[in-house]
Amino acid sequence: MKRLLAGIASLAVFSVTGAAEPVGAALDRPALAVRAPERAVLLGATQVGAQWVAVGERGLVLRSDDGGSGWQQVPVPTSVTLTAVRFADERNGIAVGHGGTVLVTTDGGHRWERRLDGRRIAELMLADAKARQDAAGQKAAEQLLADGPDKPLLDVLPLGRDRALVVGAYGLALATQDGGKTWTSWAGRLDNPKGLHLYAVRQRGSRIVIAGEQGLVLKSDDAGQSFQRIDTPYKGSFFTLELTGEQEVVLAGLRGNVWRTLDGGREWQALQLPMPVSVVASQLAADGTLLLANQAGFVFARRGDAFAPVNRDPLPSLTGLAAARNGALLALSVQGAMPISSKP
Repeated sequence: MKRLLAGIASLAVFSVTGAAEPVGAALDRPALAVRAPERAVLLGATQVGAQWVAVGERGLVLRSDDGGSGWQQVPVPTSVTLTAVRFADERNGIAVGHGGTVLVTTDGGHRWERRLDGRRIAELMLADAKARQDAAGQKAAEQLLADGPDKPLLDVLPLGRDRALVVGAYGLALATQDGGKTWTSWAGRLDNPKGLHLYAVRQRGSRIVIAGEQGLVLKSDDAGQSFQRIDTPYKGSFFTLELTGEQEVVLAGLRGNVWRTLDGGREWQALQLPMPVSVVASQLAADGTLLLANQAGFVFARRGDAFAPVNRDPLPSLTGLAAARNGALLALSVQGAMPISSKP
């Protein structure tokens, strides 16, 4: 759900009165306090020490210290929808979202500072394209400037305490090496001339893989210094992926399509889900089990080459998954966060 909605070009946000407003207005307005944050639309979550941190609509950043039963809202300097959150360690984390927003915390998620937005992204993309003498890239960056900060970031990959890669709609890809103080465009490293949306990014060792729309898969075996485009049998969108082994990559997306490679992308095999519903999130459980969540409200656990439902009855439409080191699993939905068992 989050990636289906966040990837569209028209990204108006809504005020508490229900009226549409430009993304730029919400970008600069602190998030309003929500009476029942535990029932809000949440799109990303992660474990931080013994606690959960979750993000979602209208700039929501929430913390839970009781396994996801109760949640407290944390003040943040923006009210755009946040789509993903990751931590490099128990203190240093990054959240990303609409308007090209990047929020950084250095105290475990109690305080957040905006370190990037769509206005600055457009400037960085334009400077990068000019430096590379990329006429097409320069034209695209000039369009970004003209459009304003309306392009969402959809995923973030911490590469260390101060290093991270963020990706998003229209081929946005930027990296920082100093905790978000400065950013560098990675557009020139990616074989993505059409500016296809980039939905998910994962790392295992020196390998980084990015999945996107129209079957786009980009792989780096040198920690992001260079990427190669990997051909896949399915040309629909991949909304998520996991690196489940040294050479195994599993992609999942539209209409329940799940594909895996055991040789780094040379050959692919389709894996069948029990229902042809779009997979919107994935997670590796503490024991390494691959978990997939779909729009119909089901979480599936892989057993060999098959998938079994974790929940017998459907949950509300799911938007994300998060797994804890102790085996706990948090399902995110359009009606909040729900702790569930990871055992089918």
